[in-house]
Amino acid sequence: MAQSTDGGKAPDSARRSERSRRAIYDAALTMVGEVGYARTTIEGIAARAGVGKQTIYRWWPSKGAVLLEAFLDLGERAAREAGAEEAAYEIPDTGDLEADLKTVLRATVDELNNPAYDLPYRALAAEGIIDPALGGEFTRRLLEPQLRLYVERLRAARSAGAGGAGALRDGLDLRVALELLVGPLAHRWLLRTLPLTHDYADAVVEYALYGMTARS
Repeated sequence: MAQSTDGGKAPDSARRSERSRRAIYDAALTMVGEVGYARTTIEGIAARAGVGKQTIYRWWPSKGAVLLEAFLDLGERAAREAGAEEAAYEIPDTGDLEADLKTVLRATVDELNNPAYDLPYRALAAEGIIDPALGGEFTRRLLEPQLRLYVERLRAARSAGAGGAGALRDGLDLRVALELLVGPLAHRWLLRTLPLTHDYADAVVEYALYGMTARS
């Protein structure tokens, strides 16, 4: 192992870089929460993190890119703290599709109502509209992995219930089906005109699964 000139161990650059990266993530999330995305700057993030702004620009092209990685890291940390070894998001498969979907949509409501997630999520969604590169990364790295889990759960339900009463019908477009579930939550969350609650999540699942026509 390399030694420093004073006889001690040389600084571990990898450990120092990881410490700096973590400080930058925390600074970005804190600034967005305190002053909003518009007033968050690379210079401000650097000052809070105790690094030079050149360090940030060496790793990320924009404050949006910093925030995206910080937000992804936030989800990964939450998963580790919850004891999950794989994805931060998962859809249970108990054999009861309605109950499983209500469980995951209720958890989504809780997350969207949590300021720690709400503020950076809104910032990324808005910035992704005007920055196509960031929007593409936001979709590829954050949204699509979650949406694929819905497709997989719906596909499993269709296979398990093939031919049975209440089974998902053959030919069902699973992408459209999942959008009936997640779209209403996203719409209400973005508009902020009506409360986002567990009861609302349950109603969305029931409407999506059973429609709006009378049932015998």
